Amino acid sequence: MKLTVLGYMGGYPSRDGASSSYLLEKGNYTILLDVGSGGLRMYQKYKDVTDLDTVLVSHYHADHIADIGVLQHALLVNSFITGKQKTVPIYGHTENRDAFQALNHKSTRATAYAENETLNIGPFFIRFLKTKHSVPCYGMRITDGQSTLVYTADSAYLEKWIPFSRNADVLIADCNFYANQDGSKAGHMTSKEVAHIAAHANVQEVILSHLPHHGNHQQLVTEAKSLYDGKVQLAYEGLTWLK
Repeated sequence: MKLTVLGYMGGYPSRDGASSSYLLEKGNYTILLDVGSGGLRMYQKYKDVTDLDTVLVSHYHADHIADIGVLQHALLVNSFITGKQKTVPIYGHTENRDAFQALNHKSTRATAYAENETLNIGPFFIRFLKTKHSVPCYGMRITDGQSTLVYTADSAYLEKWIPFSRNADVLIADCNFYANQDGSKAGHMTSKEVAHIAAHANVQEVILSHLPHHGNHQQLVTEAKSLYDGKVQLAYEGLTWLK
């Protein structure tokens, strides 16, 4: 299983980057995990649009789905160029029906997932956890049978993250707030809350993502390491995790 960070900023992209977007691969199977603003531009540095097999979206805030529209257009344009029509499934929740239906297009198909079901996509098995956020949002536990990745998407602290993340190889965590702040009302976590989950869930490695637009991000790492002994690093464009 290979994960490449395409975008990692919360709310909106940095000047030269992207908001939440991740490329997940195993063999020849390719998934886009959220497609935030700038995500498609970053994706094309690593893969061709025609290589995409599936898209998974955690929720319908713009910093996680802003590039869905341009992705749909890119797939359509490429079908004209190649003469081959490809319909890519976009998996999302149905708690916002209008946003879910917008995933439908000539080149994409809205496909529902549910918290109480395990989804099998290509070589991956995916479980979902409803997060604590300002709108319905779902985190994901993804495994290929050999290694396991947990993606919190956007979430304030929940005790449920500990059993959900148990023994994961890597935790990609919302870390939009510093240790001395309170992210609960905004629906995001602090560095120490992420570290608490990782330590109690016996997670092997943590990637701090959905980063704030202020302060020194390295401070987030220092704060997390005060509670968690495993590897902690900041997400950045092109960061690759492989196992």
